[in-house]
Order: sequence, then structure tokens, then C-alpha cells
Amino acid sequence: MELKQATFVTSVASDKNFLKTDKPIIAICGKSNVGKSSLINMLAGQKKLAKTSVTPGRTRLINYFDFGAFMLADLPGYGFAKVSKEEKKKWGELLEKFLSTEDITLVLSLVDIRHDPTSDDKMMINYLYHYALPFTLIATKADKLGKTKVKPRLKEIATDLRVGIADITASSADTGLGKKEIFSIIEQAIEAHKESKNFKEEE
Repeated sequence: MELKQATFVTSVASDKNFLKTDKPIIAICGKSNVGKSSLINMLAGQKKLAKTSVTPGRTRLINYFDFGAFMLADLPGYGFAKVSKEEKKKWGELLEKFLSTEDITLVLSLVDIRHDPTSDDKMMINYLYHYALPFTLIATKADKLGKTKVKPRLKEIATDLRVGIADITASSADTGLGKKEIFSIIEQAIEAHKESKNFKEEE
């Protein structure tokens, strides 16, 4: 996949403003502070495309980035305790509307490889199954573990979330681990999405 200079497009806070595009949409979701912005920057080959923060819960909007071959949508981080119930509900509704109404090619669902999946992580996976959305798990911050511990942790997380080991990829924004594999997964998903659309149009 040839990647042109990735650029920030817009941020939206309402389903009325979801971006209309002919490009495939790749969505990134995960709990607050899991490393979504860092992963976006790694994929883009830029340090400051997506703003990172030490403060969890910073992403309260859906942020769109144009990667040339596809549009990437960074969804609000979930599971952050230090916001009001009303705010949490608002984020949840925005997330659910996006997942249930948009034509999404692939969801990259992020989990922190160092920790067991939370109830919010499990709920997100259930959402993805419920809406029959193609997704793959990305286990972030793999550089924080010893190399021999990465594969066992991937197996444990896959088992906990009831997905196949082939559906989870270790990554590190610091070392670039997983970048090539993630782009390969995205490329395959885009091809499968195109074939599915062509098949539906021919019916």
C-alpha cells in the first residue's frame, strides 16, 4: 500500500457531522490512554499528526485523518473514570451511532498488552460482533515487555476476548513494531470490502 502524506481533516462531536467520504473508513477504538494517538502517528510516520496526552480521556471527539488510500477515524477513548456520567453517556452514544450507521471497512481495536482486558474492552468487542464489523486487535506498548513475554500475552488476551490468535497483532509506537503487519491487514480489509460491495451491486 502506497502511503501519501497523512493529514488531519476534521473533528466531529455529533452524528449529524459524520464525514461523508468515498474512501474506505478505518476506525481506531480503545480505552483512554491505550495509545491510539501514538499508533496513528506511527502509521503516518509523523510525530505530531495526532496529539498525544498524558491525561487520559483527552479524545472526546471523532477525529478524521486522510491517509490517501483510506480515511482513518479516531474514536473517543472509553473507560476513563474522571468524567461525569453524562459525559460518558454522550461519548458512548456517539461511539455507538458511528459503529451502527457508518460504512466501516475495518476497526482496529486497541488493548494494552501489559494489562488484562477490562469490562469496557469486552463490551467493545461485543459491540463489534453485534454490528458484524470486521475488526482486528492491536496489543499496544509491546516494547514495555520482554520479547519472550509478548507471544504468551497475546495468547492470554486473545483467549480472554474470545478471538483467534491470528486476529491480534503486537505493536509498539516507539520501535515501529507491527507497522508493516497493520498496513497489510488494512490493505486486505479494503480489498475484501471492495469485493463485498461489488458483489452486492451485482445482485
